[in-house]
Amino acid sequence: MFTLDFKPSFFSTLKNYKKETFMTDLMAGLIVGIVALPLAIAFGIASGVSPEKGIITAIVAGLIISMFGGSKVQIGGPTGAFIVIVYGIIQEYGIQGLAIATFIAGIILVLLGVLKLGSIIKFIPYPIVIGFTSGIGVTIFTTQVKDLFGLTVNNMPADFIGKWGAYFQSFNTIDIWSTVVGIISVVIIFITPKFSKKIPGSLVAILVMTIGVLILKANGIAESVETIGDRFNNISNQIPDAVVPSIDLDTIKSLLSPALTIAILGAIESLLSAAVADGAIGDHHNSNTELIGQGIANIVSPIFGGIPATGAIARTMTNINNGGRTPIAGIVHAIVLLLIFLFLMPYAKYIPMACLAGVLVVVSYNMCGWRSFFAQLKNPKSDVAVLLVTFLLTVIFDLTIAIEFGIVLACLLFMKRISGATDVHVITNEIDPNAESDMQHVAEDEHLTIPETVEVYEINGPFFFGVGNKFEELMGQMGDRPKVRIIRMRRVPFIDSTGIHNLTNLCEMSMKENIIVVLSGVNETVHATLAKSGFYKLIGEENICSNINIALDRAKEIIAK
Repeated sequence: MFTLDFKPSFFSTLKNYKKETFMTDLMAGLIVGIVALPLAIAFGIASGVSPEKGIITAIVAGLIISMFGGSKVQIGGPTGAFIVIVYGIIQEYGIQGLAIATFIAGIILVLLGVLKLGSIIKFIPYPIVIGFTSGIGVTIFTTQVKDLFGLTVNNMPADFIGKWGAYFQSFNTIDIWSTVVGIISVVIIFITPKFSKKIPGSLVAILVMTIGVLILKANGIAESVETIGDRFNNISNQIPDAVVPSIDLDTIKSLLSPALTIAILGAIESLLSAAVADGAIGDHHNSNTELIGQGIANIVSPIFGGIPATGAIARTMTNINNGGRTPIAGIVHAIVLLLIFLFLMPYAKYIPMACLAGVLVVVSYNMCGWRSFFAQLKNPKSDVAVLLVTFLLTVIFDLTIAIEFGIVLACLLFMKRISGATDVHVITNEIDPNAESDMQHVAEDEHLTIPETVEVYEINGPFFFGVGNKFEELMGQMGDRPKVRIIRMRRVPFIDSTGIHNLTNLCEMSMKENIIVVLSGVNETVHATLAKSGFYKLIGEENICSNINIALDRAKEIIAK
């Protein structure tokens, strides 16, 4: 009977909630809300939307993820990982296309949770995660070079190589004051943790550089430094009306691929963040509930003009480090952002673009994870191939192609490894009882002799695709045709439909040559699978033996007849 695995942590934590816990959650939520503010603005602008859309996403999605997610301390909102994919979707399909793709991605995430596929997401190979995360970091840095140095670039190319070509051609347009603002912002972000662990360096950089640029401009200096207000004329502090995107079959077909990318990326990042949080607080999140919560957040976010959202590792860890232990902290974080949005949003127009670029440069550096990247290069060549292919496709093309191709490549390499793990070999002349586990008791010095007209093959490992070819190659190397083929399956843990098909073909081919096939040492699981498939009708129940002694006796009976 199907049961829905949807148990939001928010409702379970309310049962024994105490005032002391609320005070720590309140303080953690306040700090995380302040930390999330500059990041939400920066991620929104870098994604190709207005700054208020980034904050709206953090408010709406952050609230829903905390209320309906499966982690007690997860903080949700826009993240750097989505910058590249969101920007690409807007360029190709527009804002409306992004809203629809996000809406569809939310539905996909809900379905993944309802179908209890939360644990399967965890099996995506680590080289793929490192490859596209590092690729995203490099791409984010590339998108921020123009604002960091105040370059004047007409008709900015969309691709990675084209962007760098445009930068080199336009480097003579560098603005000194923008460069100074950007570099100082990066320095402030890096040194702030040495003085205070709780005050976010990104917020300090924005406050210092915004005030500094305002003072300079008031004195007729640094007037060339572009601010958010210069790029976005009308920054609103009004919550948009709820509008459900209109979706038809043609729209779903055209946007299904980017929607899948958003869903997969959101699932990976949110569950990775939740797993990291579990280690920090000694808890276990419900992955299926987390996916459903993430899905609901991404369904509702575009209705209010937001962009894709997921669990944010940096903000989640900030929440934990400041005492947050229940979803109440995440709800407080969303309320703090809402109050800032309603009362302070108009002042965001004074923030220098170069400062936001500095914030994102630090984000991109942290995302690159160069230590993990270079550590992966010491692994087997197949893993290195997956890592480099995913990384290069992410950087040169886009994240959709990178994830799809990377997963396909990893699956192919996995299948190759598994098929190589199954060994088929022939046993000749005698069987040593001291080395066997499926034999009846025999004298210590007795060896079972294999009759001349009998071939004994042994399979070590799962019986599935590729094994049939190994049988054919091995039998082709044998000399005279036998009268009986014994196939020992004592070390076969399972058999799939492809394995049954291969085994059936082998038996039919043998029967055409008047060779009887006898199976030996079949375990209960494999026995039940073969019986259910109707395979035993082909060779007969009498040719299914529990151990090699009985199989050899059966072979002798067949020869005698």
